[in-house]
Amino acid sequence: MSKTRVLVADDHGVVRKGLVFLLSAEPSMEIVGEASNGRDAVARVEELSPDVVILDIAMPGLSGIDAAAQITRRNPRTGVIMLSMYSDEEFVLRALSAGAKGYLLKDAAEPDLIRAVQTVASGRPFFSPAITATLLEDYMRRLRQTGLHDSYDLLTDREKELLHLLAEGKTNKEAATVMNVGVSTVETHRTNLMQKLNLHNTAEIVLYAVRKKLIP
Repeated sequence: MSKTRVLVADDHGVVRKGLVFLLSAEPSMEIVGEASNGRDAVARVEELSPDVVILDIAMPGLSGIDAAAQITRRNPRTGVIMLSMYSDEEFVLRALSAGAKGYLLKDAAEPDLIRAVQTVASGRPFFSPAITATLLEDYMRRLRQTGLHDSYDLLTDREKELLHLLAEGKTNKEAATVMNVGVSTVETHRTNLMQKLNLHNTAEIVLYAVRKKLIP
């Protein structure tokens, strides 16, 4: 079985070496490179084409989020995991909008790191469990403050099925294949569910799914 090829980018040498040490101990993974800033990370991904790149969210020269946007645009097959100290929704949404598939909190990275890389390498998203809890708490608090209600139960069974597939990173075409319907039908379901849930893009769909614990 081929190994998962990983590149680690963090401007703090101790943190970077710690991540490399943990990943190197996993037989199914191979560290193909390291980077200490965002620009170097982009260049190294171009050179090495890793399966997964781990990016610190705050790096000099080019932030992790900006680096993620360039990497996912140029190398869509490389899964990006963002490493961050921040658990608030703004940073998670920015990471998702930049194309990140995973979001790990630095203070909880060690127990989740291997599973995060394995999950993202398989094409599925991964988030630190603490992220899910924090986002759900913030979401429920906003609902109480505004007097609004979660509209998930207004979705049809097909819309719920599509929501799961989109949150897992499926395209409209891929979702249509899984659901055994036409792409136009998927597009209609997608429009309807986004209107019901007041979502505006794929990043918000994934964020909603994280809050609802729809992503395992």
